[in-house]
Amino acid sequence: MSNPSAEDEVVQLCSDLIRIDTSNPGDHSGPGERVAAEYVAEKLAEVGLDPKIYESHAKRSSVVVRIEGTDPQRDALLIHGHLDVVPARKEDWTRDPFGGEVADGCVWGRGAVDMKDMDAMVLAVIRDRLRQGRRPERDVVLAFLADEEAGGKWGAHWLVDNHPELFEGCTEAIGEVGGFSLTLPNDERLYLIEAAEKGLAWMRLIAEGTAGHGSMVHPDNAVTALAAAVARLGAHEFPVRLTKTVNAFLEEVCDATGIEFDPDDIEKTVRDLGPLSRMIGATLRNTLNPTVLDAGYKTNVIPQGATAHVDGRFLPGHEEEFFATVDELLGEHVRREFVHHDIAVETEFDGPLVAAMAAALKAHDPQARPVPYCLSGGTDAKSFATLGIQCFGFAPLKLPKDMDFSGMFHGIDERVPVDGLRFGVRVLDHFLDHA
Repeated sequence: MSNPSAEDEVVQLCSDLIRIDTSNPGDHSGPGERVAAEYVAEKLAEVGLDPKIYESHAKRSSVVVRIEGTDPQRDALLIHGHLDVVPARKEDWTRDPFGGEVADGCVWGRGAVDMKDMDAMVLAVIRDRLRQGRRPERDVVLAFLADEEAGGKWGAHWLVDNHPELFEGCTEAIGEVGGFSLTLPNDERLYLIEAAEKGLAWMRLIAEGTAGHGSMVHPDNAVTALAAAVARLGAHEFPVRLTKTVNAFLEEVCDATGIEFDPDDIEKTVRDLGPLSRMIGATLRNTLNPTVLDAGYKTNVIPQGATAHVDGRFLPGHEEEFFATVDELLGEHVRREFVHHDIAVETEFDGPLVAAMAAALKAHDPQARPVPYCLSGGTDAKSFATLGIQCFGFAPLKLPKDMDFSGMFHGIDERVPVDGLRFGVRVLDHFLDHA
């Protein structure tokens, strides 16, 4: 019996991975990634590789393997993906979020786009190439990681801190949230390649006061102090700061659509882009969003303390401005501490690797127009950037014109088109021939 092609195998691999529940609540209470890591390791071992599973905490497992290239003089390429997913409630979904069902031309389930699709595409391409004896020219390090959905402490960060030798010689990397298509009204397709991402500041705000009876006068009420600080943070709008990646993206999009690029009124330019504006609006400025409030236990009891959580994101090059503003808004009665803090990253959108990504996309979609963009969220690229690795988001998918792709991330009824997976396999295979 002949082996299946990568295009045939990728759908099954994606379904299998979705059926392995790797929900990550962020506190080790989930199932962990161990079962998925063993599945991935087995698939890699079947084609002659020697993958290793690294466990940072019980069931928090990552898989890493190096594929030896034909030219040992070249620097290595890192291809990384994460195995964990955000939780999902079955009752909210049209189909079982952990069923991996193939229906209506899509593979359905939690992780279908974030990011078991890319995991499956990489597995399918590597398995197919090695069965045919087609090794890449440069060494390729594959990393299937734990804990990305909670900031990577037990996945990429842990590996970088404890096993940096695994990434020896890696100078460039590709990972998630890039290489996907966005169809313009004139039917031209942009393919957004991530070249930057905002920094991360998940903060806990703490106010302390004097506990007492709710009927008394309390000038140092912790709830009042905290509520005022949260309101100030939530209402604050940072000024527009046009980074080089966002500037390049806007110039490309305006050129493609015929919209005037007005550097003196960036927000108007973005509004004129229509549906695109929601995707890129958050990359124009730093942001602060209060997400959790916690205080008190009885109506007539003034609590001694109150806490809140705030999701902060800062643009590359603007971290200092961000925290100076936060501290000013907090005032003297509220302090902050980090739940999670990570860097912003930005890289140049040029060079041979970018050319290889662009060529691979155009080879399989002549209408492709590759453009750089900044991700408002974060990925494991933050960890690998600390090793000096130049990181891009490149998980190629050709998507239907009307698909709300960004809404699929962490959304209900997450799904990925089967044709998109097969397209991604072809593009990645081409890319590895020229990377």
